[in-house]
Amino acid sequence: MNFTVLVVDDEKNIREGLGEYLRLDGYDVSLASDGKEGLKEVESGAVDLVITDLRMPALSGGELLKQISSRYPSIPVIVLTGHGTVEDAVDAMRNGAYDFITKPVNLEHLSLLVKRALERKELARRNDELMREIENQKRVSSIVGKSPAIQRIFELVRKVAPTKASVLITGESGVGKELVADALHNLSPRADKPFIKLHCAALAESLLESELFGHEKGSFTGAQARKKGRFELAHEGTLFLDEIGEINQNVQIKILRVLQEKKFERVGGEDSLEVDVRVIAATNRDLKEEIQKGSFREDLYYRLNVVNIHVPPLRERKDDIPLLAQAFLQEFADDNAKAIEGFDPKARAAIYAYHWPGNVRELRNCIESAVVMAASKLISLDDLPPGVRKSADESVVRIPIGSSISDAERILIRDTLAAQGGNKSRTAEILGIGRKTLYQKIQDYGLEAEEPD
Repeated sequence: MNFTVLVVDDEKNIREGLGEYLRLDGYDVSLASDGKEGLKEVESGAVDLVITDLRMPALSGGELLKQISSRYPSIPVIVLTGHGTVEDAVDAMRNGAYDFITKPVNLEHLSLLVKRALERKELARRNDELMREIENQKRVSSIVGKSPAIQRIFELVRKVAPTKASVLITGESGVGKELVADALHNLSPRADKPFIKLHCAALAESLLESELFGHEKGSFTGAQARKKGRFELAHEGTLFLDEIGEINQNVQIKILRVLQEKKFERVGGEDSLEVDVRVIAATNRDLKEEIQKGSFREDLYYRLNVVNIHVPPLRERKDDIPLLAQAFLQEFADDNAKAIEGFDPKARAAIYAYHWPGNVRELRNCIESAVVMAASKLISLDDLPPGVRKSADESVVRIPIGSSISDAERILIRDTLAAQGGNKSRTAEILGIGRKTLYQKIQDYGLEAEEPD
C-alpha cells in the first residue's frame, strides 16, 4: 500500500525539497502553499499524513491542525517550526499533532517520524478492520474466523440450527466445538428455552447416569432427595453432550432409547418421563474406529450423527489466527485494564508460524499470558511463551494436501509475508517475483488486512 504525504509550507524551496525527499522514500506526495490549499487536499480524501509549517498566510498551520484533528482524527500531523517558535509547537502537540520538528529540517529524523506515524495509523486501521469483522461475526455466533473452513461451518449452522436434527460435532481438543453447539442453540427456535451442557469425560461412570437421567430419593447411598437429570432439565430445549465418546455402553443404550422413544426413567424410579430435547454431541475421538473396537454402539452413532459438523484444527485454518488473536487481545486487555493496541511484527510472525497443537484454546491462553507480560502498547516476541517464540525461527510453510494451486500460492505469500514482518520487498525477493506482482496478488487474495505490522 502506497501512502500519500501532504507537505504544506509557504516557502517553495522547503515545500518542494521535502516533497522530493519523501518521494525517494517511496511515498506519493502532494504539495500545498498554505493551510487553505492544504485543507482542500485533505478534504479530497487522498491524504494519509500531513507535514505542515505553523506560520502561513490564508490559513495557519495551527488552524489547519485544529481542522484535521477535529474532522479527520485518523490523519497524523507533523508540525514544522522555526527555532524561535518551539512553544507554539508544544501547543500544537496539545492540539493533536503527532510530533514536531524544527527547521532546518533533519531529513533522517523526519523520515523516521513519518515512518512511525504511518505505521501507527496503519496498525489502528487494521485493528479497526479486525474489530469490525469480529463484531459482525458475533451477530451470527460466538465463533470467530473468516477462513473457508469456518465459513462452511457458519453455513452449516445456519441451515441446521432451525431444525430438530441431532448434530455430532467432531474435531481435536480445543478447536471450539462447544462454540458451534452454542451457535446451533442460539440460532434455533429453542433459543429461549434451556441449554443444558454436560462434559461426559469429567464424571465417574457411577455418577454419569444420575447426571443424565436424575434419581429418586434413596435410590443409592447419598441420594437424600429426588434430583432432576440433564435430559429433564433440558425439556423443550437443547442438551449438549461433550466428549460423548467417553461414556460406557450401559449409558449409551439409555441415551439411544431417549433419542428413539423420547422417554426415560430416573435412577431408582419406575415412572417414564417424556421429554422433547434436541441433542447435540461432540467428540475428539474417531467414533467409527471406536465402533470397530466395540466400545461405541453403531446404532447410537447414526442417531447422533444425523448431521456432522467437523471443526478443523487451527493449523489448517491460519486465516483465522489474526481475528482470534485480536479478539483475545481485546478481551484480556480489558480484563487487565491494559492499553495494548496490537502485536509487533516479530510477535505476529511467530504467532503465524506456530503450529498450535492445542488449537484455539492454546492460542487463547498464549494471548492471555502475553497481555499479562506486556509492558508496552504492543505485544513483543519476548512476551510470548517460549514454544511460540521459537517458531519465529522456523522457515516452513505448511500447505494442506488437496489445496488448489491458487490456495497454495495464497498460503505461500501470506506466510512468507508474515515471516518477513510485513516487508514486501524482502517477500518479493524471496518469492522471486516483482513488487508490483506481489502487490497485485496481495490485493487479489485479500491479504492486506492480514499483513503483519
